[in-house]
Amino acid sequence: MSLLPLSFYLRNDVVEIARDLLGKYLITNIDGVYTSGIITETEAYAGISDRASHAFNNRRTARNEIMYSKGGCAYVYLCYGMHYLFNIVTNEIDIPHAVLIRGIKPVEGIEQMKVRTNKIHNSKNLSNGPGKLTKALGIDMKQNGVSLFNSSIKIEDRKLKINAKEIKVGKRIGVDYAKEDALLPYRFMIEI
Repeated sequence: MSLLPLSFYLRNDVVEIARDLLGKYLITNIDGVYTSGIITETEAYAGISDRASHAFNNRRTARNEIMYSKGGCAYVYLCYGMHYLFNIVTNEIDIPHAVLIRGIKPVEGIEQMKVRTNKIHNSKNLSNGPGKLTKALGIDMKQNGVSLFNSSIKIEDRKLKINAKEIKVGKRIGVDYAKEDALLPYRFMIEI
């Protein structure tokens, strides 16, 4: 078990990073509650040239300013006024790339995840969506901008081997407004 190094996040290719995050462990320690899950679904957002990105056309707002930070930190935002979504900022400062974490397979702290999500039974659907996983892991706006190295959120490589043939690739979800960019193969999924 080891934290992903800063160099992992500072690479230029956000699509490659999104693919490489599959099988890594997303860990939270929030309010003294430890939870973790294996990342099973990601989406890449390629900054100013990507119509689906919050930073398209070099847009800078109070909401997305964290995207312009150096890679290796969290970008959390509220979607539709209901769901917090967790993204990982990548690349160098002022290159606003990010990877949305869309799904995890719960591993540790499952009972607490069920409490947070009001689920009674073990459910395949506990954290199989970006809003569900943040609720299960306790992520909200307090984690926006935190470092992935010394805070309540970490990403570990526990050497889970992912067979490239098992990775499904598709278009991103909910970005039809991005026209042809909505069709880019920037979504990656595995089943574990």
